[in-house]
Amino acid sequence: MNDLHSHQDHQHHHAHHHAHDISPDSIGHKIFATAIVLNATFVVVEVGFGLHADSLSLLADAGHNFSDVIGLFASWAAMIMAKRLPTTRFTYGLRSSTILAALANAMLLLIAVGGVTWEAIMRLNSPQAVNGMMITWVALFGVVINVATALMLMRGRKDDINQRGAYLHMLGDAAIALGVAAGGVLVVKTGWLWLDPAISLVIAILILVGTWGLFKQSFRLALQAVPDQVDAEAVKTYLSSLPPVSAVHDFHVWGMSTTENALTAHLVTPAGHPGDAFLHGVSEELAHHFHIHHVTIQTELGDNQCVCSLVNDAG
Repeated sequence: MNDLHSHQDHQHHHAHHHAHDISPDSIGHKIFATAIVLNATFVVVEVGFGLHADSLSLLADAGHNFSDVIGLFASWAAMIMAKRLPTTRFTYGLRSSTILAALANAMLLLIAVGGVTWEAIMRLNSPQAVNGMMITWVALFGVVINVATALMLMRGRKDDINQRGAYLHMLGDAAIALGVAAGGVLVVKTGWLWLDPAISLVIAILILVGTWGLFKQSFRLALQAVPDQVDAEAVKTYLSSLPPVSAVHDFHVWGMSTTENALTAHLVTPAGHPGDAFLHGVSEELAHHFHIHHVTIQTELGDNQCVCSLVNDAG
């Protein structure tokens, strides 16, 4: 039974390969700081005008925007923690904090949607007179703030679900603000007070549809499921097809963070140890074609297999 490590300064043989350094901080700390300041400032402005206009819709939207500030701060903090070096207690570092932040962001969105839905239903049952023009201008200002924030966050949305969560959060807020603005205009033009809560209810449903996928993905990652971008069956087929390999068992793939994936597997090679070059090549292939960046492979002769003790072993 042999292990192999791709770092040459180790004398023991254990395959753990880092194909390249993937930093979750792909959009920069300054962008997150700017986004937080912009949105926090808008919350204060919206609360002030909401109280002045006696507008429940503006106050409700301010509460929703405050959840954005919390979500952005959580995402930023997760990016910082993800760069912390491993310790004797946290041997993988704090990379998984990005998963927790993405899950928290999705949950905040769902809670905010619930709050908006409840408020919309209450206002449909009991419409109230509002200052439509003030609502419109404040909401349009919110659209500008949210779109600007989303554009700042857009670059990292494809590679990191944590950043995608923040990006979707801002787009959702822009949609809500636009709906509030449109409702304000229509109320002024028609006098139909029910339009404002009706538009808010439609927007809440749209945000729920867009958020549910993010929630499911981050929840699965929190439970160490195979990441969506990794085809576990294809990976196992690839490993099984390698010439020296006769069997693959104790096969596990999970997300270490929202950008980094890991794999452990036992490869049965009856012909003997395949060599460091072979295992390094396998690690490179897994990184470049299967999005797996941390690979631990143990090779065995097959006469005394070390079987994983997990009841539901994926191998």
